[in-house]
Amino acid sequence: MKTLDIPTLAIFVAAVEEKSLSKAAERENIVTSAASKRVAELERHLDRVLLHRHGRGVEPTPAGALLYQRAKAILRGVQLTEQAISGYSANGQAKIRLASNPSTILQFLPSVMNRFLAGRQGVSVDLLEAHSFDIPRMIAEGAVDIGVYHADHPVPGVSSMPFRRDRVGLVVPIGHPLTDRRELYLEDALDYDLLGYFPRHSLEQFLAYAGQTLSRPPNVKLQVSNFETRCRMIREGLGIGVVPEAIARNYLTAMGLVLLRLRDAWAERQFYVCVRDPDQMTAPVADLLQALLAPEEG
Repeated sequence: MKTLDIPTLAIFVAAVEEKSLSKAAERENIVTSAASKRVAELERHLDRVLLHRHGRGVEPTPAGALLYQRAKAILRGVQLTEQAISGYSANGQAKIRLASNPSTILQFLPSVMNRFLAGRQGVSVDLLEAHSFDIPRMIAEGAVDIGVYHADHPVPGVSSMPFRRDRVGLVVPIGHPLTDRRELYLEDALDYDLLGYFPRHSLEQFLAYAGQTLSRPPNVKLQVSNFETRCRMIREGLGIGVVPEAIARNYLTAMGLVLLRLRDAWAERQFYVCVRDPDQMTAPVADLLQALLAPEEG
């Protein structure tokens, strides 16, 4: 070995942390003899004893302890470099991975993305639709760069900033017995079949969240996730449904529907933008975060 190399440093760090060459080999997915050989070559290259071998395993010499600290910093630097490079596609363009719930994609992101991408060359955004309760986990695991979710409070484990607010309402067909109510609690609509896919994305999760405001579970015969399809089903008399107010208004006139205001506290939703670490973002990700947090135009 003529120079220090990353795999050997990784094996050495693993040996110090695991206090065993065999466990270090298992951690780095190589055989023990290969791990022992790499450490021996490292010691010959540096002309220093780095590890004391004994019956219980290994422990670093003072020189080995110093190398361990420096090697940890080197490996961390390599990891950060790889993470930074992963923010670019194969052709070298900056790539931003953005996860968002469906309501945000339809209501808020089109105008934000239009402003962000206008005149920006060499930047692409991969937009992934996901459930709000999954998005903070995706951020924490490094699967995406920026996430938008709704919740009562910021989710711990990620850095969250307030984004937008919206309301969900109850959509019924024209002529439905509830049409004249204009506003009501969901409790007042429990005598009628409801199309599923509520806030919190499943009936069980919704009831866990808002069940104490209801005297009994709603009668759900059909689960429909797509907002337009849900409105079409409502038009056909298959039930009534909970839909974000701003989205529902797109279909009221064309489909002969009426939007009723829900007075339940859970009908108003807070959305958050979240990232893993604001101090470890690439410049394009930081620019998109700034665009998302900018005040709404108009």
